[in-house]
Amino acid sequence: MNSAKMLFVVGNSRSGTTMMGRILGNHFDVFTFGELHFFGQLWSPAVSTKLNQPDAETLAAKLFCIQREGYRTHGNAQSFEQDARTFCETLTNFPIDPAELYSEFLSYEASLHGKTIPCDQTPRNVFYIDEILKYYPNAKIINMIRDPRDVLLSQKRKWKRRFLGGSDMPIKESLRDWINYHPITINKIWHTAVSTTDRFTDNARVMTIYFEKLLENPEATVSRLCNFLDIEYDKSLLQVPQVGSSVNTDKPGQLGINPERAGNWNDSNKNVSNLSSSEIYISQKLNGTLMQKHNYMPISIRPNVFGLTINILSFPIKLVLAFLCNLDRIKNIRETLKRRF
Repeated sequence: MNSAKMLFVVGNSRSGTTMMGRILGNHFDVFTFGELHFFGQLWSPAVSTKLNQPDAETLAAKLFCIQREGYRTHGNAQSFEQDARTFCETLTNFPIDPAELYSEFLSYEASLHGKTIPCDQTPRNVFYIDEILKYYPNAKIINMIRDPRDVLLSQKRKWKRRFLGGSDMPIKESLRDWINYHPITINKIWHTAVSTTDRFTDNARVMTIYFEKLLENPEATVSRLCNFLDIEYDKSLLQVPQVGSSVNTDKPGQLGINPERAGNWNDSNKNVSNLSSSEIYISQKLNGTLMQKHNYMPISIRPNVFGLTINILSFPIKLVLAFLCNLDRIKNIRETLKRRF
């Protein structure tokens, strides 16, 4: 496999992976990609066969399309066939393993932008840490963890991103985000993601960063991260645009780390839609022990019986709808369900 240095920012969705990707992307050596979703959607480790050149060009065209036009815009991969052919001409070992083609693509695209270190910031890669460590011996992984109750609030309001500055988001994606939300599903996935990364606590190539610590003390946190990655720290890394929140309106002209993005789930002084008592109860009930392990203290709360009943009864319906709505994003159904649930 490609022996070049590679970075992967992983974590449960809405845990600060995009912010971390932007921070690293400010480094003069690092090029941060959009969410590529190679693992699980474009390629399944469970069903891996080597690619001849035409198939390699097809896969490369999809990667170019996602990177250039965005994961959620549903662009036309055929528009990038020439880019794919040009890229594949740089490869000499056909048939090629898809995982190798992916690493070569990352290095190739980073070099086009004058950078030497590619950074993939797809959150879902948290379920593929084993494969990343196996296939890419010089890769390092930054794992982001955030309070599950803040994650829940962010997921609950994610469908509103279109109206908070994400105007390029198709209505179909807003609808998908609304269907995907259910407090039981979201909390179960958080539990699986954090439990998965706990297995790599002592791995020298994996570093965990808590979203709240990043906001509280960005200079110390990012400086420590740079030491881990063996890259030079500079204060300019922290100058990221304040965009992408599911709670606050985008402020692209305002740079820096916004410390107010933590604790929204339980802050009645902020102009946000806090979680209901039943949503908080479900989150703490499903994740209580794991939350305390990671210093997220549960609060004493009595759920609204009606709201709790509605959440329980609606769960199987929303689960089936979410499954059907996301079939086009799953390469191998059995593998995906096993890893995430």
